[in-house]
Amino acid sequence: MNRINIVPRYLRKALAMLLTIALAMGVSMSALADGEVNVYNWEDYISEDALSLFEEETGIKVNYMRFTTNEDMLVQVRADPTNYDVIFPSDYIIERLISEELLEELDWGNIPNASNILGWLNSPSYDPDGRFSVPYMWGTVGILYNTKMVSAPIDSWTALWDEEYKNNVFMMDSIRDTIGVTLKMLGYSMNERSQEALDAAKDRLVEQKRAGIVKAYQVDETKDKMIAGEAAIGVVWSGDAAYAMGYNEDLAYVVPNEGSNVWVDGMCVPKGARNKANAEAFIDFMCRPDVALLNFEEIWYCTPNAGTIALLDEETLQDETIFPPQDVIDRCEFFQDISSDITRFNRIWLAVKSAR
Repeated sequence: MNRINIVPRYLRKALAMLLTIALAMGVSMSALADGEVNVYNWEDYISEDALSLFEEETGIKVNYMRFTTNEDMLVQVRADPTNYDVIFPSDYIIERLISEELLEELDWGNIPNASNILGWLNSPSYDPDGRFSVPYMWGTVGILYNTKMVSAPIDSWTALWDEEYKNNVFMMDSIRDTIGVTLKMLGYSMNERSQEALDAAKDRLVEQKRAGIVKAYQVDETKDKMIAGEAAIGVVWSGDAAYAMGYNEDLAYVVPNEGSNVWVDGMCVPKGARNKANAEAFIDFMCRPDVALLNFEEIWYCTPNAGTIALLDEETLQDETIFPPQDVIDRCEFFQDISSDITRFNRIWLAVKSAR
């Protein structure tokens, strides 16, 4: 981790110990319980130290499972929500889960550390009353590019269609993100549903694919392949960009001028969860500033935890990849749930992925 100057590991662990002692003196631990908690989270999206510390402090065993996309996770939760106690969906999926009555309402008395969450995220549009989710991380979608492999600094989504980068662009294997950035490139909202706009997005994505510009559609692999110099350009989430830039000084990240998506991944309890009390203990633990710091250091996404932000140095806080300035946020938007139009989106995605 040679790019971001945050709290060294040995000081971090000492800090965690001190805060644990302070918490134990000031308030009773909500957990210290028997049993287990079934956690379903994204790949590469948590600190193993945090999981171990939770088990040590509470005696609750963590059964940890991973998914790659929101849509993959949604299929599994719909099939049987009782298989999971804590899930980590993105904003628009939280909106959908609420509408389908697949989430438990949280008992905030069991999650006192949620008071550390930044105020602007307490009642977001996807969970207006803040009853079903607690923010875990947030960030943007943008372009990660290799400054040695492009002819000029990139500032527009149109670069993804530039034949100069034939077989040199990693697109995101995500129906919502890839169609969303294409709509934005065309001057629409990422939440546009008109047939004209969706047809235009499909045509441009098929055109890009047939022109041989796309090297691969992928998700978690992109950051490591960009570090290795395997492509000039990749569509990535901001935390993956920060991670990659830490290992390759030739990489740069931009939220294009047309705007993009600002997203939040939250922690939720599925309907009928077998271990709801343990789930809320886990969420509360994740909201503790020292624990949120462990996760921030591990995955480099923007923490919504005010207590953790207070622990960061000025250099880290000024890193615009992780903490985008207000003018960048102002040209971004949350994704909205597309479940009412999912058939149309799926047809577009099938046409794109099968194009030859």
